[in-house]
Amino acid sequence: MPPEVYPVSQVTRYLRELLENNRHLTEVWVAGEISNLTRAASGHIYFTLKDERGALRCAFFRNRNIGQRMPLAEGLSVVVYGSLSLYEQRGDLSFVVDFVQPEGTGSLAAEFARLRDRFEAEGLFALERKRRLPAFPQRVGVVTSSTGAVWHDICDVLGRRWPLATLVLQPTPVQGEGASPSIAEAIRSVVQHNVDLVIVARGGGSAEDLWAFNEEPVIRAIFGCPVPVVSAVGHETDNTLADLVADVRAPTPSAAAELVAPDRAAVGRHVSVLQTQITVTATRNVARASEGVEAQQRHLVRALPAVAALQQRVRERGLALTRAVRSHREHAMVGVASQQARVAALSPLATLERGYALVVREDGSVATSAAALAGGERVSLRLRDGSRDARIEGLL
Repeated sequence: MPPEVYPVSQVTRYLRELLENNRHLTEVWVAGEISNLTRAASGHIYFTLKDERGALRCAFFRNRNIGQRMPLAEGLSVVVYGSLSLYEQRGDLSFVVDFVQPEGTGSLAAEFARLRDRFEAEGLFALERKRRLPAFPQRVGVVTSSTGAVWHDICDVLGRRWPLATLVLQPTPVQGEGASPSIAEAIRSVVQHNVDLVIVARGGGSAEDLWAFNEEPVIRAIFGCPVPVVSAVGHETDNTLADLVADVRAPTPSAAAELVAPDRAAVGRHVSVLQTQITVTATRNVARASEGVEAQQRHLVRALPAVAALQQRVRERGLALTRAVRSHREHAMVGVASQQARVAALSPLATLERGYALVVREDGSVATSAAALAGGERVSLRLRDGSRDARIEGLL
């Protein structure tokens, strides 16, 4: 039986598919020295990457090199990122380059720069798409680990500054294998609880510990989030791609809790200022109206000095107008007092000052009935001057 004969095109196509489907030969970093550098009129760049024992022909196509920050030159030692492929028409093996970094750059730093440039070129970091945070959020989603100190810090800060907001925790691993898709899924899940914004938070750590917040699933999830996102990853000196794509970057998780909600004390002071302004404005308007009435009365007296009956009518109408203005002022003052009382009555501190306490479960929700609590369940009692931990021993 004669041997099977294959067309050249079939062999080259098979070799190309073999190369491009080999995970060890795709999306890899390779180090070497640039030689035989050529810049084509089309904008493509071709060069040979070599070391003392081997050489690899590289193709850096225009659509990929257009954002290249570092200029390429003969003899330059670099690390390149890309995939091996085969040009079927000539049977040439080449390395298709996506990104180039100077040699000596750490692998994490090089990958960070590559991803940053890629996402920036797609417009994921554009300032014009950043959204403002709501002034008075009612529900705040938090994506972080449920076992770390970050969650408790956010609860403490937000509970002190703006206790009217409800926190919704979506727990997730924040480092290690599989953390990136878990964080992305947590972001997509927490928005289903009708939150006004999302805090993505993690405490400090090494670059390796924080790496999940540089990976594509997290970046895409933050970019696609329908509500504003605050990134609070690591310490102030740490930088992640999540910081760049988020609407707001907070230096620490505690700072994020301060950014997303106002300080109730400051709000109270602002309300007091508004009340004073209303009072001053109303008094000034009444005074101006009274002066205007008196001026009109004097004008009529001078114009018609002999008509006593007309003077009397003007006087009576002036008195009526004065009474109406005073009545308006008194009504405005009553409205101000009513609003002030409503503000005081709405404050949760007013209820706590009367001896009441909020029973907060471990998931951050407030217990509204005895039936919702189970024996042995641990809760937190929030009183007017602080909180205390407690355990449900039994139901009466």
